[in-house]
Amino acid sequence: MAATLLDITDGVARLTLNRPERHNSLVPALLDSLNTDLERIAANKDIRAVVLQAAGRSFSTGGDVAGFQAVPRGERRAYAAGLVGSLNRAILALLGLTVPVIGRIHGPLTGGALGFLLACDLVVITPQAFIQPYYTEVGFSPDGGWTAMLPARIGYQQAREIQLLNRRIMALEAVQLGLATTLAEPDSLDSTIEGWLLELRSKQPGSVACTKRLLAQDCAAGLLAEQRAFVDQIDSAEAEAGMVRFLAKSA
Repeated sequence: MAATLLDITDGVARLTLNRPERHNSLVPALLDSLNTDLERIAANKDIRAVVLQAAGRSFSTGGDVAGFQAVPRGERRAYAAGLVGSLNRAILALLGLTVPVIGRIHGPLTGGALGFLLACDLVVITPQAFIQPYYTEVGFSPDGGWTAMLPARIGYQQAREIQLLNRRIMALEAVQLGLATTLAEPDSLDSTIEGWLLELRSKQPGSVACTKRLLAQDCAAGLLAEQRAFVDQIDSAEAEAGMVRFLAKSA
């Protein structure tokens, strides 16, 4: 089964995270497939908009903790460097697209998957969905823009409180904080997106590209700093114990 799915129809690229049996958690195969699809999208001049979505009950639960634990301790730094590097590449690719990116968030979104949401231009989210970091619970260092991008969106004090206390952001608060554009019930997600796509078709592509370029933050340096800290922390005894505890609790 393909880790991501890409459908391009009538100028709209629908890009689907497709690892539902593991809640679309992030592993090298998924991120490699995602980056390949993003390269195809960037090279296709007929695409006017992108919809980023996910299969299954969750949007994405971020890095696969079981995947990290399965890697021998001496190899985890290299594994983490590659994984977070691929995640950063995907986030920057989404930000760099010259066409609007719409996020379709229908379930839990945790850990590094936040970067996908932060890279979207418009986001529709169901009332049942939520966002949560989990880093201080597991013993990992933040990635996916939690420190590189989130504070600029919601303010440093709220970003600190949410991450240090591992506080869950429910969908309504996500809209209020400016992390999502609007709420929609599950059966209204697609009609909301279709409404946006219809409006976007009437907008001038050159102007859209300029607007996106000017609005995009230069977050590459911050993402690289996250990657380095993540690699250092993954090798700690704290992270080792945290993974064991987290997986036992999840089971």
